[in-house]
Amino acid sequence: MSRKKSFSRKKKIALLVGAVALVGGTAVAMTGTSQASVECDGLNTALANNQRFIDGQRAAPDALSEARIKNRQDVIEEIRRKQAASGCEVGPRDTGAAPPAEAPPAEAAPPAGEEGAGEGTGTGTGTGAGSDPGQAGDVVCAGSTVTLSGEAGAPAASSNEFPVGTTLKVTNLDNDKSVTVQVTAPSGSCALLNDAAFEQVREPGKFLIRDARIERVG
Repeated sequence: MSRKKSFSRKKKIALLVGAVALVGGTAVAMTGTSQASVECDGLNTALANNQRFIDGQRAAPDALSEARIKNRQDVIEEIRRKQAASGCEVGPRDTGAAPPAEAPPAEAAPPAGEEGAGEGTGTGTGTGAGSDPGQAGDVVCAGSTVTLSGEAGAPAASSNEFPVGTTLKVTNLDNDKSVTVQVTAPSGSCALLNDAAFEQVREPGKFLIRDARIERVG
């Protein structure tokens, strides 16, 4: 009888240990899945920003659009490689076609002689409709997320709100790390950091800063 009780007790302990191990393994798996999802979200955002910039250049081309588009196509290919390496769904390649233009509603047509007033040029110089680039020292683009462009080189940023030469300070509020960079090119978002700048403020394994503060400092 004593042996049977001892066996029953050992069996219960073994079952309990197995259950704990199963729960622990499930928690690890869920954590890994959550982190992978954050990585993929950041890469998806970066790819979409670059594709949006390309579409804008095709819709309103200038003398430098061809070179800018080629550069961004290379960036998109690099992002796609990172997506594959991270186990994310790989985004589509640039199709080379401009998005179809949509005719504005009749009631939204501007008065004669004012066509184009207040419209952005598509070059990211901060002249877009409703653009409010702020003054030096201002916190700008409240609520914006920050991701990476995939471009190499010294720490820098690109922007659709600020002209080339503007200095921005980007702070990741999740880890209190910040980087101060100059805008060197236009892009499809308020502040898009290149790889070197993003590395200075990122959290390990993440390609998107959801809680960021962007300041215009010069």
